[in-house]
This record gives sequence, structure tokens and C-alpha cells, in this order.
Amino acid sequence: MKANVGGIDKVLRIVAGVALLGLGIADVVPLIIGLIGLVPLATGLLGWCPAYTLLGTSTCPTEKK
Repeated sequence: MKANVGGIDKVLRIVAGVALLGLGIADVVPLIIGLIGLVPLATGLLGWCPAYTLLGTSTCPTEKK
């Protein structure tokens, strides 16, 4: 698993994931919708997104040689 999620993308995914989980736990949205927040949270923490791999894209900065 090569990292394909860059810095800003990671932060946005983690914030969105925590927000969705919080809304689900607070019963603002149904819990099942809140649990969807686990996906962006996990991809943000791991730095790897399976959808990016399938699409052949990456938000990581390119390495300078």
C-alpha cells in the first residue's frame, strides 16, 4: 500500500469523518449515516484510498529528484 492521500486531503478526510461520527452519535443524523464517517476517517489516518488506487490518482506531493 503506497500512500496516495496528501496532507490537506488527509486533514479534510479526518475532519469529515469525525464530524459524521459525531453527528451520528449525537443522533442528529441516523447512526448508519454517522458510521459512514469511518471510511474517510480510516483513509485519512492510513494515508491510502482504494478509490484513488483504482482511478490511478494521488494527492501526495511528487518527489523531487
